[in-house]
Amino acid sequence: MNDLQAILQDQRKFFQTGRSRDLDYRKSSLAKFKTCIKANEAKIAEALKADLNKCAEESYLTETGMILSSIDYNIKHLKSWSKPKPKPSAMAIFPATARVVPEPYGSVLIMAPWNYPLLLALDPLAAAVAAGNCVVVKPSEMAPQSSKLICEIIRSVFVPEHVYAIECEADEIDRLLSCKFDYIFFTGSPEKGKSVMKKAAENLTPVTLELGGKSPFIIDEETNLELAAKRLAFGKILNAGQTCVAPDYVFLHEKHKDSFPQLFDKYVKSMLPEKSESSYTRIVNPRHFERLSAYLNNGKILMGGNCNFSSLQIEPTLIEVSDMNSPIMKDEIFGPIAPVIYFKDIAEVITYVNSGDKPLALYLFSNNKKHQNAVLSQISFGGGCINDCIMHLVPASLPFGGVGKSGMGSYHGKYGFDTFTHYKAMIKQSATLDLAVRYRPYNKIKNMLVKMFLK
Repeated sequence: MNDLQAILQDQRKFFQTGRSRDLDYRKSSLAKFKTCIKANEAKIAEALKADLNKCAEESYLTETGMILSSIDYNIKHLKSWSKPKPKPSAMAIFPATARVVPEPYGSVLIMAPWNYPLLLALDPLAAAVAAGNCVVVKPSEMAPQSSKLICEIIRSVFVPEHVYAIECEADEIDRLLSCKFDYIFFTGSPEKGKSVMKKAAENLTPVTLELGGKSPFIIDEETNLELAAKRLAFGKILNAGQTCVAPDYVFLHEKHKDSFPQLFDKYVKSMLPEKSESSYTRIVNPRHFERLSAYLNNGKILMGGNCNFSSLQIEPTLIEVSDMNSPIMKDEIFGPIAPVIYFKDIAEVITYVNSGDKPLALYLFSNNKKHQNAVLSQISFGGGCINDCIMHLVPASLPFGGVGKSGMGSYHGKYGFDTFTHYKAMIKQSATLDLAVRYRPYNKIKNMLVKMFLK
C-alpha cells in the first residue's frame, strides 16, 4: 500500500507514452495473458478448491473457461472496436466532418469479490487492457489462495506500470480508494458499493458497480415443471448459490404446490449424489455459514435443510415462507437456500417485485406469452432468462449489469470495452471555408439561415 502512489505515478507516465494504447501491444498483452491462464489451469483449480472447495470441472465451467473465451473475444474484435467511427454531421457546421474517437480513461482500479475470485478479477481486467488502460487489480482477501494466484499471474504477464496487482486487507480499502484513479470498477455487495461510490465521489471518479439483490425465480401455472425444478437445482447448487445472479427466492403457482418440492429434491439428488461433499462448494467462511443457517428458522422446510459446520456445507433447501417481512425475504441470501412463496395470479408477482429494489436478475418459467410480456414489460431488472437460469451471462454479445440498487454500468464483450472507454466527440472543420452565419452582428437573413440549418 505504501508504494501505491508511486505505482500510480509510474502508470500515468507509462500511459502518456502511448504504449498501453498501441493496438499491437494490447493484442500481444492479451495473447500472453491467455497463454499464462492456460498454463496455470491446474493451479487455478487448486486455488479454488482451497478457497471454496470447488471441483475442477465447475472451476473451468464458471471461471477459467469463461476468462479464456472473454480474452479470445476481445482479441478478435479489438481492431474494429478501437477505430474512430464517422458520424453524421450537421448543415449548421458545413462542411465539417464528425467522428467519435475511442480513448481509454487512464489508470483504472478493479476490485473483485470472493465468490468467483478469478473470473471477476480477470474478465474485467481483459476488457480494461483491451481498451488501452493501465490497471490496478485488488483481488478479494476472503479468497486468499485465489488472490495470491491472481497476483502471480498478473506479475508474470504485465509490467507493473501497465497492470499492478495489490493484496490488502479490508481495513486498508479506504486508503486504496482515496487514490485518484480515472475509473473504478467494483463487484460486491450493495452496502460496500455505497462506500466505494462515496469515496469515488470525493475525486469525481466515474464508477461501474456490479452488485446483487434478490433475484426472483417465477414458476407460472403453464410451464414445464420438471425443467423449472432442474434449473432451480442447478442455480442453487452452482457455487452453493454464492452467485450474484443466483435465484434468490421462488414464486410458485399454487397449482404446483405439492409436486414441485419432490421434483426439486429429485434433481438435487441427481446432481449431488451421496458422498458428494468433496465436490460440492462450501460456504466461504463460518460467519456466512451461521448467517445462512439462521435463515432455516424463517419458515417450514420443504426439502433439504441439512447443515455441516465442520465442512461449511449447506444442503440445497426449499423453505416455505408465510411472513414476507421475515429476514430471509429482506436481504440477498447468497447461498443454497430458496424461500418459496405461492401465488394465484401473475399480477401478484409483478406487484411484489416492483415494491422492492430492482433485482439484478429475473427468471420466468412460463409458456404463456401474455404472462411473459407482462413480466418483461412491467418489471425492471438487470437481465435474465425465460425458461432458463443464469445462462444470460454466457453470450459475449449481451451486456451484464444491474439497475438501481443492483448496480450501474455493464460489461462483457463490447460492453466491457465500452465501460473502460471514453468516446471523444470530434469535429474536423475546413480551414478555408468560413460561413458568416454564426458570427455577429445578426440580421434577418442570418436568422432565416440559422432556422433553416437547425430545422
